[in-house]
Amino acid sequence: MKTITATDLARNLRTVLDRLAVDREEIVVERNHQPVARLVPGPGRQTALEAMADLYRTLPEDAAHGWMEDGRAGPGGRLLDDEARDPWAT
Repeated sequence: MKTITATDLARNLRTVLDRLAVDREEIVVERNHQPVARLVPGPGRQTALEAMADLYRTLPEDAAHGWMEDGRAGPGGRLLDDEARDPWAT
């Protein structure tokens, strides 16, 4: 856990917040050599893929299969192709 003085925090707030966001480590703020506050990183960001990465573990197998089919359904209930198509191809 990193420590910083209240004076250094006041002088370098932007830098300290950047370090907090990047390093994801708590920072203790001290005044007169006594801890007075603790800065903790906020919740991290996730991509949709990361957020749904473990979803398959929570679904029963038959539900997972149906979920995949529903996700691939296109307009009119037609299933989408297996391969991605180039949108700029003529």
